[in-house]
Amino acid sequence: MLSSMAVMAREAWTDERLDDLSVHVDRRFDQVDQRFNQVDQRFEQVDQRFSQVDQRFDRVEADIRELRSDMKVGFAEVNARFDSMQRTMIIGFVTLFASIVASVIAGILATQL
Repeated sequence: MLSSMAVMAREAWTDERLDDLSVHVDRRFDQVDQRFNQVDQRFEQVDQRFSQVDQRFDRVEADIRELRSDMKVGFAEVNARFDSMQRTMIIGFVTLFASIVASVIAGILATQL
């Protein structure tokens, strides 16, 4: 029974039906081609967007470089101020210590005379 169905199916494929199938397959492939064209267009749009993103990242990188250089300058100024404050504190402590030592020596000399 199965072989008779296969024979009937083969007999049913006439040249006209094969031509119809060929046209149908061609139409379907044309539709697939159109869809691929749409996909290609979308990829082109994505590529353009990535180009814009790349440009933005370039700007961000430039801003970060500028910020880093500004921070280096700013930290150099802060470090200079801390160094100046440290020198002032050392001078103040030395002066305070010297005045305390001088007061003690003056007190000792005053009591000995």
